[in-house]
Amino acid sequence: MVRITFHSLIIVFLTLLTQLGGLAWLFAICFRQRVLVFAVAYVALSTSALVVAPMFGREPIPCFSEDTFRMKSTLYCALNRQYVTPELEAVLQDFSIAMSDEFPQTTTLVLDANFPFISGFPLLPHLSHDDGRKVDLAFFYRNDGGFLPNVTRSPIGYFAFEDGPTDCPENMFTLRWNFSWLQRLWPDYHLEPRRMAMALQLLSADERVGKVFIEPHLASRFQAQSSKIRFQGCRAARHDDHIHLQL
Repeated sequence: MVRITFHSLIIVFLTLLTQLGGLAWLFAICFRQRVLVFAVAYVALSTSALVVAPMFGREPIPCFSEDTFRMKSTLYCALNRQYVTPELEAVLQDFSIAMSDEFPQTTTLVLDANFPFISGFPLLPHLSHDDGRKVDLAFFYRNDGGFLPNVTRSPIGYFAFEDGPTDCPENMFTLRWNFSWLQRLWPDYHLEPRRMAMALQLLSADERVGKVFIEPHLASRFQAQSSKIRFQGCRAARHDDHIHLQL
C-alpha cells in the first residue's frame, strides 16, 4: 500500500509539473532501471509532443532559436511549458519583429506559456495559463552601459521584483510573494524605459490581444493608458517582474 501511494504521489507531481512526466513514470515503474527508463521515456514523449501538439492546436515556442523571440530558459522547454495556440504564436511573432525593427538586436524572451495538450489543464502556480492563449514575457533591462540583450535579472525571469506602491493589504491570503530574501541575489539592472514603453504600446494596440497584466505603478511609469493594460488583482501573483499577455 505504501509503495502504491508513493508511486501515485510521484505520478501526480510529475503530471502537474510537466503534464507528460506522470505518464513516463507510470511506464518506468515496470522496469528495474526505473530512473533511466523514466528519463528515456520522458525525453521521447516530450520530443514527440513537438510534432503532435500542432495537430491539437498548440505550437511550441522556439527554445534555441536566433529568431526575434524564444523561450528565456531551457527549463521551460524541459518541463513542456512552451506551447501556445497558433493565434498567440502569430501575435508573438508580429510583436517581436516590431520590437526588433524599432530596436535592432532585441529578442523577446518568453517565460511560462502552456502545456502541449488539453485545454483546462492547470499550469501551476499560474491561475489562468490553461488554454494556450496566455503567455508571460520577460522585462527588458539595462545597466549603466546600456541595453542588455537576452538578459533578465533572475535566471528564469521571475521573482526579480520592481518595488512600487500598491493598495494590496499585506495581511490577506494572496499569491503576491515578496521573496525579499531573494532580491539581494539579483544583479542591479534597471528596466530599459524605451523598450518597456514600446512593448506595452504594441501589445495594447494589437486587436488580437485582450488583456495585458502589469502592476499599476509600472503602467503609470511607462505611460500605458490603454484599457487593455490592467491590474491582475491582489490575490494573484505580482506582475512587477514580467508582463502577462492573453488573447
